[in-house]
Amino acid sequence: MNLIIEIEQEEDGRWIAEVPDIPGALAYGHTREEAIARVKALSLRVIAERMENGEAVPEMNDVFSVTA
Repeated sequence: MNLIIEIEQEEDGRWIAEVPDIPGALAYGHTREEAIARVKALSLRVIAERMENGEAVPEMNDVFSVTA
């Protein structure tokens, strides 16, 4: 899984970061770094909630390993 973060600066100076593969994962920050940190945290919360509800999530083969 490699989630791409798109980031740009708004006219008012705020930064906006979005993960296009996760609808709704969009966050603002006063700095570029703050916007990136917020969208990463939000993306993880969205993925966790979707997993708990049995909804589709991005492929996570490289994140978890299951042993018997």
